[in-house]
Amino acid sequence: MLGCGWIWLYIGAFLMLAELLAPGFIIFFFGLAAASVGVLRLVLGEMFSPTWQLVAISFFSILYLAVLRRWLKKVFVGETTRTKMDFDHDSLGRIGRVKEAIDPPLEGRVELGDADWNACADRPIAAGANVRIVGQNNLTLKVEEIK
Repeated sequence: MLGCGWIWLYIGAFLMLAELLAPGFIIFFFGLAAASVGVLRLVLGEMFSPTWQLVAISFFSILYLAVLRRWLKKVFVGETTRTKMDFDHDSLGRIGRVKEAIDPPLEGRVELGDADWNACADRPIAAGANVRIVGQNNLTLKVEEIK
């Protein structure tokens, strides 16, 4: 039969691996706390009672979250280089269909692929017209009618 220390270690390993499936970098520290309690239980044996195990996991969880998370997040966070130009580059020139008329300065709706987008244009465009994507401002596409 597994000892209590080994159970804590297995729980810790499981939680640290679960972090791979749930981004946020929080579950890892509960796993690290459980592993710490497991090591203490193996070292101290029966002296480390269940009450003290619960106190220890609470203490280690708070400690690791407060101290290590901030430091490790800086180490493991990558940088993204996605900019507005990436969206423009990917979508520029694509053809869509106007679902709701565009009557400047009011926006309309354009169907692009399987999604509907807010859209604006320099000239009025009737519903049903085909349009080309010529720009983008946040979540609003700038379009022009294809004649």
